[in-house]
Amino acid sequence: LNDALRLDGEESNVSRSVSLNLRGGDGDGAGDLMQTLKVGFYFGLWYALNIVYNILNKKVLNVLPAPLTVGSIQLLIGGIYSMLLWGTKIRAAPQLTAEGKEKVTKVGFYHSAGQLLSMMSLGAGPVSFTHIVKALEPFFSAAVSVVVFGKRMKPQVYASLIPVVGGVSYACLKELSFSWLAFWAAMGSNLAFALRAVVSKSAMTPSTGENITSTNLFGLVTIYSFLISIPIFLLGEGRSFPGLWSAAIGGEDGKTAMEMVKAIIISGMFHYLNNEVMYLALGNVHPVTLAVGNTLKRVFIIVASVLVFHNPVTKQAAIGSAVGIGGVLVYSLTKQYYEKLEAMEKEA
Repeated sequence: LNDALRLDGEESNVSRSVSLNLRGGDGDGAGDLMQTLKVGFYFGLWYALNIVYNILNKKVLNVLPAPLTVGSIQLLIGGIYSMLLWGTKIRAAPQLTAEGKEKVTKVGFYHSAGQLLSMMSLGAGPVSFTHIVKALEPFFSAAVSVVVFGKRMKPQVYASLIPVVGGVSYACLKELSFSWLAFWAAMGSNLAFALRAVVSKSAMTPSTGENITSTNLFGLVTIYSFLISIPIFLLGEGRSFPGLWSAAIGGEDGKTAMEMVKAIIISGMFHYLNNEVMYLALGNVHPVTLAVGNTLKRVFIIVASVLVFHNPVTKQAAIGSAVGIGGVLVYSLTKQYYEKLEAMEKEA
């Protein structure tokens, strides 16, 4: 895995589609099959962990409406988990170079901003509205790839993202409530996470340090993110949090302090593990592909919410989900087609 993540800061050889269509290349059939199964496993596990996290996170925020503080605590829990793995030598501890510290600080800033802005959006408006806005993430990722790497895809490939975003947005559109705070927080989160994905890719290089695997990189990013988030949640909710906490443990739900602590810790662990697996997926796909997978993931979150909270399945949600999933297939085939054409042109 470590060798596979020694990238050159560009698209490299890990550009693959969500539907797991691999480009024709060097390896034999068995190697391609193993790579397909590995990427599929990463995406499946990522989806499962993210669904559980979203359900747990929603339950916590319903009782304790302090998104900045809860989001920061979740980062702290992930950082402690990583340090325990390094301290017990279950994982080899990473060693950062001066250049690596600069890169990780930058990724940590984007991760912290994306996490806290997402929590703010969820707290300021309906969940469906936040998911509608965050469905635009593939466009942000594609734009960032152009700005950072200078890599442009064919217009047809960009156009194929339209049904993905449109379908998922239509599936999530259940209420027309509008909040400017929720809108701009979700838009800011899109930009932060798109930058995080692309900058993380460039950080997976030997110049970053030793033992910089995808999982170790995310552990470092989480620790830096928590440190960056401290002044933010203290300024935003430092004074109000004690009152919110008292209301949470003395409210109608009858939650005890220990139950609330346990719920936050569990949500923090699922937040970390879900993002760690996402980093494993990032090591094997292009950032835009990851963004499309993240958009498709929202469809599964809708299905999970129906099963857990017994929400009725509307015709609108079914149509939107079908269009979104079909859009991912169109994007995959379109991107693969033009990549093959470019490869043939270079060989000619």
